[in-house]
Amino acid sequence: MEALKLIGVLIVVIGFAIKFDTIATVVIAGVVTGLVAQMPVMDILDTLGKSFISNRTATLFVLTLPCIGICERYGLKEKAIDFIRGIKNATTGRVILIYQAIRTLAAAFSVRLGGHPQFVRPVVVPMAEGAAVAKYGEISDEVSDTIRGASAAAENYGNFYAQNCFMGASGTLLIVSTLVEQGFDVTALQIATWSIPIAVISVLVGAWRDLTLDGKLAKMAGKGASAK
Repeated sequence: MEALKLIGVLIVVIGFAIKFDTIATVVIAGVVTGLVAQMPVMDILDTLGKSFISNRTATLFVLTLPCIGICERYGLKEKAIDFIRGIKNATTGRVILIYQAIRTLAAAFSVRLGGHPQFVRPVVVPMAEGAAVAKYGEISDEVSDTIRGASAAAENYGNFYAQNCFMGASGTLLIVSTLVEQGFDVTALQIATWSIPIAVISVLVGAWRDLTLDGKLAKMAGKGASAK
């Protein structure tokens, strides 16, 4: 009989498998579980209501969608591309560093630039490799792989460590709801504020890697030239 109380888990699995409405699936699973556990109907509703109230911050992201959508609709990505392309005396390290700064700022406001497939590979990598070609001439596959790895790392630094600086980010809201359920009195603003130092450190670490990249590429290009 005790195992029957786990029927809610089965309902959730089936609901997700058939792509049924997520909220309806969870509510049905909760109600059925309560009925199987012989809880009074009012107690079931009270439990559902308290759960919703304690996790209400998870719906804050809805308020940010219109603003983010407008920014993306009116060419934020294109403006970022124009800005990077307008850099004078750009080196590979500087191009990647500036992209990381842009990516960090965008992530802090929960604005999407496209990530690896839509921005890094078609925009950042060709520009970074172009800067290397302009300075060192033809580059080897090893140099190209190093540039691509550094470009991908800049995306990861900028996106991963800065996204929780936004109060309405899904990660921030998940942290808040989890801590609140465990009895910690925290708010989305507090979590976002505490995430700022991490984002700053990630920028500094990324900047150091990017600024030392040019020296590394120079040595690699020099070895390639001597080998020829």
